[in-house]
Amino acid sequence: MKLLIINGPNLNLLGLREPDIYGKSDYKALCRMIEDACKDIDFEIFQSNHEGAIVDKIQSAYGNFDGIVINPAAYTHTSVAILDALKAVGIPTVEVHISDINSREEFRKFSYVSLYAEKQIAGKGLKGYIEAIEYLKEKS
Repeated sequence: MKLLIINGPNLNLLGLREPDIYGKSDYKALCRMIEDACKDIDFEIFQSNHEGAIVDKIQSAYGNFDGIVINPAAYTHTSVAILDALKAVGIPTVEVHISDINSREEFRKFSYVSLYAEKQIAGKGLKGYIEAIEYLKEKS
């Protein structure tokens, strides 16, 4: 099994960005947590603040990855392009959000990615990534 973990805009600023919402752990801590959860499988972690780069990465996953864990961040609520890329490659996908998007501002309650993702995990902090990875590992 090979997983692609994609992180969208501003996730590189974890620990600095609204720590009361996203926690005090930084992006390196998240990456270490993912590495520990994926020690028995192949994986790649990718982060970009650019929608097109995320779309390109999803497209390049076709034929190369068995599952995708994606936290599209702000693009969750705006990006039909990311949704279309996920649909095009047809790779099992789990959507992750550190905060509970359903209890925040009204505009954050709709997710384009959820129209394709098999599962959405929200409000569990960084541990949501581990749940997503375990879900995809069990599925394989």
